[in-house]
Amino acid sequence: MIDSIKNIKTIRTSIKALERINNVYSSAASEIKVNVSPRKLYFIGRQGKLEILYVAGEHNNKAVVKPHVFPYLTLTLDPRGNMMRKNQHYTINELGFDFIGRTISLILGKDKDNLAKNLSYLGKHEHNGYSCHMIVYETKTFPYYEYTVQKKETATSIAYKQSINDYLLRTKNDLFNDFGYLKEGRKLQVPSMYCKKAVFYIDEKTMIPVGVSIYDDIGLFENYEYSNIKINQPFDEKEFTKEFKGYGF
Repeated sequence: MIDSIKNIKTIRTSIKALERINNVYSSAASEIKVNVSPRKLYFIGRQGKLEILYVAGEHNNKAVVKPHVFPYLTLTLDPRGNMMRKNQHYTINELGFDFIGRTISLILGKDKDNLAKNLSYLGKHEHNGYSCHMIVYETKTFPYYEYTVQKKETATSIAYKQSINDYLLRTKNDLFNDFGYLKEGRKLQVPSMYCKKAVFYIDEKTMIPVGVSIYDDIGLFENYEYSNIKINQPFDEKEFTKEFKGYGF
C-alpha cells in the first residue's frame, strides 16, 4: 500500500469525512483533484458552498477560497493559518493519499517492536463498493506523558517532532484553535502513539486505502471514506485555474 501511494501522480476522488471536534462529531462531503508534484489542488464541498484552489508558488503560496454564502467574497488565505485551520483536523496540504501513507509509516515505525501482536490482517471485505484487504492496528496501552514546551514551538511542530496526531494533541490540551507559538515551559499531555487503533480498508486492485478510521482512548476520533477514485489520469492545466469551466471563483 505504501509503495502504491508513492506511485500516485494525480488523484480525483470523493471524500466523506467524520471528525470529532470539541467532543462533537462533524461530517462533511467533498470532491478533490490533486496533482502531487508540483502540488496543485482543487476542492469543492459536496453542497457547493465552498471552493478552494491551491497551486504551489502562486498567490504567494496562498489558497484561493470562495465561500458561496454571503458576502460571497473570494479570499486568498494561508493554508496553515487560523481561518483555514479552524475546526479542521488537517489542512488542505494533507488532502490526498500521500499523508495517509506517511501516517501509516509513523504508526508502524513508532511501534515496530510490537507489530506482531498489534497488527492484524482480517481478510477480504467489501467496502465502498471495492473488494478490500482489511488491516487493523491496535495497541492495548495508550498512555500520555508530560512534555515541556521549548522555545518557539507550536502544537504542530511538537506533533511532528513526536510523530503523533496534531489534532489529538490539541484535543488533549485544549489547543483547538491555537496555531501560534506556545508559551515556553508550558506542560502538555502528549499521547505516546499516533493513535490507539487504526482500521484500513485497502482496495485489492490498486492497493490504495478506500476507508481509514482512527481511534483514541475515548473512541472514534476520525473516519475518512473514499469513492470514485481515479489515479494517475492526466489533468488539463486549466483545471487548476480560477477560469476553468464550472468553477465559481
